[in-house]
Amino acid sequence: MTEPWLALEPGADPVERVRVVRRAHERFTDEGTISRPVRSVVADSWRRSARARVSPEGTGAAVELTDGELGAYRSEHPLARVMPLFRELMGTFAADGEHLLAVCDAQGRLLWVEGHPVTRQRAGRMNFVPGARWAESAMGTNAPGTAVAVGRPVQVFATEHYMRRVQPWTCAAAPVHDPRTGRLIGAVDITGGDGLAHPHSLAFVQAVARAAESQLALLAPPMGAEETVELAALGRDEALLLVAGRKVRLSRRHSEIVVLLSRHPEGLSGDELLYGLYEDESVSQVTLRAEMARLRRVLGAELLRSRPYRLAVPVESDVDAVERRLGAGAVTAAAAAYAGPLLPQSQAPALVRLRRRLADQLRAALIERNDPDLLANWAHAPWGEDDLAVWRALASLRPTAPVRARLDELDAELSSSSDGHGEGAEATYSGRKATYDGRSTTYDGRIATSMQRPRA
Repeated sequence: MTEPWLALEPGADPVERVRVVRRAHERFTDEGTISRPVRSVVADSWRRSARARVSPEGTGAAVELTDGELGAYRSEHPLARVMPLFRELMGTFAADGEHLLAVCDAQGRLLWVEGHPVTRQRAGRMNFVPGARWAESAMGTNAPGTAVAVGRPVQVFATEHYMRRVQPWTCAAAPVHDPRTGRLIGAVDITGGDGLAHPHSLAFVQAVARAAESQLALLAPPMGAEETVELAALGRDEALLLVAGRKVRLSRRHSEIVVLLSRHPEGLSGDELLYGLYEDESVSQVTLRAEMARLRRVLGAELLRSRPYRLAVPVESDVDAVERRLGAGAVTAAAAAYAGPLLPQSQAPALVRLRRRLADQLRAALIERNDPDLLANWAHAPWGEDDLAVWRALASLRPTAPVRARLDELDAELSSSSDGHGEGAEATYSGRKATYDGRSTTYDGRIATSMQRPRA
């Protein structure tokens, strides 16, 4: 591993490097210009941090996962399976060197922080603690946050950190990927003093990440053994199935069928499927059987069974993940897993009900949680941009000019609709606010009859 990923070249003077980079950091935060000594990976990260409006004078990270919420999220995270490996390979190194071993998820939230007790106490003053969000967009340039942002192992040395409060520290982190899908699932990090700027620390943490990926591969069920099928159906009209490492994109009708079957592992009769899929009661069993035959050709006869129709292996869906986290009170984790409304253009009656229920439960939990960041994430998403209740809750906590302006705009639209359409206007508006991504099909399945043309 060579520049730009290494913080210090062999033989470089760390004291001089701190001084030079500090001047460059001050110039960037004052003038927005990058001087030559700054590594390209750090310069790019500083620019991203500035665009995300991270304050160089920030005091610490926000803790997003607390108490039982953190425990519930950690217990089901794939990196929990390799924590014994991390401790075996890095625990003694961290304790003896007065360093910290940290593991974060793909959103940069710290799940575990372990190591020397004095160092943990010092790090705790800036909320380098389990449950805190150290994503680059929240805390600026830092090794775990930048590693998940760029998907590469990286060192961050002292004054290279964007936030001045973090500049006494040096860290090295490497991303960890799901060995079956290649999907980023988090990062492993070593944090401590200037001694970690040595090239060996980056090579070490990279080797640990590779060992973790190898162990995750060994822990996966062997090919041909019964394994859980993964289903992604939130925020997309065509669901994605991951079966034995093979990605299968389903048609819209097949997406509806697989989602329904995943909700009923005991199986559904032909009549039950017809009732859940079709608004038109005249659709016949012949039509359904033809659709199921096509789906069987896509999935394989070993995966799709009949009499009753059912999936032959357990299915883990993103809908299940959101529901499970909501049930555990892990609202932040549930919001992170919610990629958007379930099959947003589907009009299948059972899907409409499930889509509406999931969205309503999550938004109610967000409003009750009263967290301005979570509310802002929902309000600025395509499915929340017209959500009056969420905008009102956000305005009560964060009454900035843009938030107030948007709330006033929504109130004016509602008032105008009420003046023009009488009692039916509010129902029209509630349908319009559910519009997903500017399309006339609403995420809760209702289409307002007097709906105005949606905004681009």
